[in-house]
Amino acid sequence: MAERTWTIRQLANEYDVTLRTLRHYEELGLLSPMRSGSARHYRQRDRIRLELILRGKRLGFTLEAIATIVNMYDEPPGEAGQLRYLLDQIEVRRAELDRLRDDIRRTEQDLAGVARRCQEELDRIGRPSP
Repeated sequence: MAERTWTIRQLANEYDVTLRTLRHYEELGLLSPMRSGSARHYRQRDRIRLELILRGKRLGFTLEAIATIVNMYDEPPGEAGQLRYLLDQIEVRRAELDRLRDDIRRTEQDLAGVARRCQEELDRIGRPSP
């Protein structure tokens, strides 16, 4: 029984990505479809890798980090190394999110202070002179 394959358009439609995105992932070595002339035929392995790429992007990982993660599965140290690297990258991403959360909190406090001063100034200049 022949392995099922998908065209670039089928994969793009199913995962709601552009053809250009899939070609870009191929250029980066993240996907490696079979070729028949200029036609690309994606296998189950490519689908799984695409799912991992898209999940990694949703989590905020760079394509470089995603490439390292998905490529480690096929190379030494294999799955264990892949999982250790992923855990390290998760900690890096969490630290980035903590910094962003702190920045947002400080910005909200700064905005509240500016708004309060603006309102106080409006109240001051809006009052009749004594």
